[in-house]
Amino acid sequence: MNLWQYLLLGAFVLMSLVGFLSMGIDKNKARKGKWRTKEATLFLCAALFGGVGSTIGMLAFRHKTKHWYFKTFFPIFAAIDIAVLVVGLIFLGKIA
Repeated sequence: MNLWQYLLLGAFVLMSLVGFLSMGIDKNKARKGKWRTKEATLFLCAALFGGVGSTIGMLAFRHKTKHWYFKTFFPIFAAIDIAVLVVGLIFLGKIA
């Protein structure tokens, strides 16, 4: 693997972790009745390469699963992220 592939993979892992943690933190805040993370922020995190982690977090913490738009779009973001990762790793492997 070359540097660009490592950077792409690192961004994927980092944003997936951020997405997962953001769902867990928001669920914890919801339980405690504290100030919540905006839904737009959760969506932005999922859209910016964090779709896999956000989807896993949604399912693991059973958070936002009653909202059709989360159940629909988070897996779509996850599929797009995986496709971009695979295509990016292949493409970046060929140019180096």
